[in-house]
Amino acid sequence: MRALISVSDKTGVVEFAQKLEELGVQIISTGGTATRLKENGIAVTGISEVTGFPECLDGRVKTLHPAVHGGILAMREKTEHMQQLKDLNIETIDIVAINLYPFKQTILKEDVTLEEAIENIDIGGPTMLRSAAKNHKDVVVVCDPQDYEAVVVELKENGTVSYDTKYKLALKVFEHTASYDALISDYLRKQIHGELPNQLTLTFEKAQELRYGENPHQKAWYYKEIKPQAGDLVNAKQLHGKELSFNNINDTNGALEALKEFEQPTVVAVKHANPCGVGVGETICDAYVKAYDADPVSIYGGIIAANRPIDEATALEISKIFVEIIIAPDFTEKALEVLTQKKNLRLLKLPAIIETISEGTLTLKKVTGGLLVQEIDTTLFEEDDLKVVTDRIPTEQEMADMCFAMKVVKHIKSNGIVIAKDNRTLGIGPGQVNRIWAVENSIKQATGDTKGAVLASDAYFPFDDCVQAAAAAGITAIIQPGGSIRDEESIKKANELGIAMVFTGVRHFKH
Repeated sequence: MRALISVSDKTGVVEFAQKLEELGVQIISTGGTATRLKENGIAVTGISEVTGFPECLDGRVKTLHPAVHGGILAMREKTEHMQQLKDLNIETIDIVAINLYPFKQTILKEDVTLEEAIENIDIGGPTMLRSAAKNHKDVVVVCDPQDYEAVVVELKENGTVSYDTKYKLALKVFEHTASYDALISDYLRKQIHGELPNQLTLTFEKAQELRYGENPHQKAWYYKEIKPQAGDLVNAKQLHGKELSFNNINDTNGALEALKEFEQPTVVAVKHANPCGVGVGETICDAYVKAYDADPVSIYGGIIAANRPIDEATALEISKIFVEIIIAPDFTEKALEVLTQKKNLRLLKLPAIIETISEGTLTLKKVTGGLLVQEIDTTLFEEDDLKVVTDRIPTEQEMADMCFAMKVVKHIKSNGIVIAKDNRTLGIGPGQVNRIWAVENSIKQATGDTKGAVLASDAYFPFDDCVQAAAAAGITAIIQPGGSIRDEESIKKANELGIAMVFTGVRHFKH
């Protein structure tokens, strides 16, 4: 029995080779792996001794040879295959243990060059892995050091490795090489800001196996991108509390996306994937109180995201109610003393929480039989494109409130309406099947006096009934995208009722 071992990640490789040698397996190896094994007293046959051809081109060519791939791919049960090996003086290779050039680790380095990345694209490794995986009935293929021990155990106990194990190891190889190639193509495409290809292959790494999905009867997993942005949720460090659930992760991500709209001290409270209260203050404690006052009912059991460190004063306020998660750039020691008294409260630290999401970042939505891919919505509006369409011009305070409200409504499920005043939300109407219901719900649920407040809509008003409802609630200014064939009706009604109306020209549907 012969084993070909050639690895970049040398974790456990010496021990693995030693155990194979003890079982009478001949070890073939290349380059640095061969050197490491020899240094540890393991008898190694160099790859050039097998191929009869020297390694060349700085090691780029060493295993791409019939003496290697013939020995791997020959089907042992086929007499003609075995006869051809004999005629060509090729011996079988029964175990292939290979892991690939560290392409991922290379591109994760600061200031890596394209040339460095390309030099770390493995060619011979994936070829041998795929050959061995294809012929897994006869060949044991190992691409993960964690599988060394299982292979040795079966060889010791049975003198062979079971077909089930070989099949699983082969599957792991094809998953690994597919991910490796997807990472390469993604990296190269991003260097030229290329369009998405006709065949899209994505790769993610498992971050966590979740207890269940949205509901207890659903299985669920949490995967992360290979190179997430610093301010992404996956980079948060959990300091305290229970393990995150599927809904926790989804809701917290929604809170983060909304939070990134703001530069001043801000708190966003989220419940069931919708912001339920948003406040901006002089301090993070002021911001929290505003967010709480915006909807003291819905915030219970919700998610709190803050863009400043949580101090003791804020922690004491939050500790008065039950919340699932607090995510912030940091927590003071005093704040931790207060909050860790709640056993199940999850505390997440994300130092880069204020880092905005890069333009061109993609969002993915799985639909039955397909995948929807789009660029994330990083636009709010362009100030130069704002258009006052009514006779009355909004005041400076109304404009500030409308900008605040539009930052929030952008993250509300459509149809979405937000009523706001003095840097806090008063009423939020999310996810309605028509816009007037969203307006009516936001008014009905408002937790403060709506007189003098502003209203933001994620899309245009199809009828003037929304304007009438807003006026009846004392709202004095409305900001919306515009673009309806009935815009003039809404503008006329706003003029009749003394409401200022601003068009942004930018819709923010979120389904």
